[in-house]
Amino acid sequence: MNTVTEIKVWDPLVRLFHWTLVAAFAIAYFTGEELQNVHVWAGYTVLGLLGVRLLWGFIGTRYARFTDFVHSPRVILTYLKDVFTRKAPRHVGHNPAGGAMIILLLISLLATTLSGVALYGSDQGLGPFAGFLTGLDDFWVDALKEVHEFSANFTVALVIVHVGGVVWESVLHRENLVLAMVNGRKRA
Repeated sequence: MNTVTEIKVWDPLVRLFHWTLVAAFAIAYFTGEELQNVHVWAGYTVLGLLGVRLLWGFIGTRYARFTDFVHSPRVILTYLKDVFTRKAPRHVGHNPAGGAMIILLLISLLATTLSGVALYGSDQGLGPFAGFLTGLDDFWVDALKEVHEFSANFTVALVIVHVGGVVWESVLHRENLVLAMVNGRKRA
């Protein structure tokens, strides 16, 4: 009988955050101006989730903390080299490349949401920034729109790389990482 010992890695808050973020970002991305109220509330949801995740990165469980998965550029590059030569060591929590991706995604999502809130305030005169951004010159409104769209599209590109990395690591280490983000458990 072959028994595999599993341990809890991803706590319920991390898993709920992850899948709610996936849904909220997808809704925001695919609604845009056509369904502006839905777009705005999905964006606010993303922003709120980011706040919770940033806090949880400091006070959360072991594998949720930034100290567990934020590494130097040298460590990340060494790990990536090992990934492409199929010699990368398995990590119970996030590997160095995955940790770097989390940081990139958090930054990109913050840029997307903050530029969106600023755009909403300047262009529509609504939201928390409306009081000091309403009546902004068209040049700045257009600039905010460009930053918002670029950030959202850059986030999509990061998501594609992230999913590719999850698939690659799942194959490399013979481990279903998507299932681990659903049930919270990984092989010990």
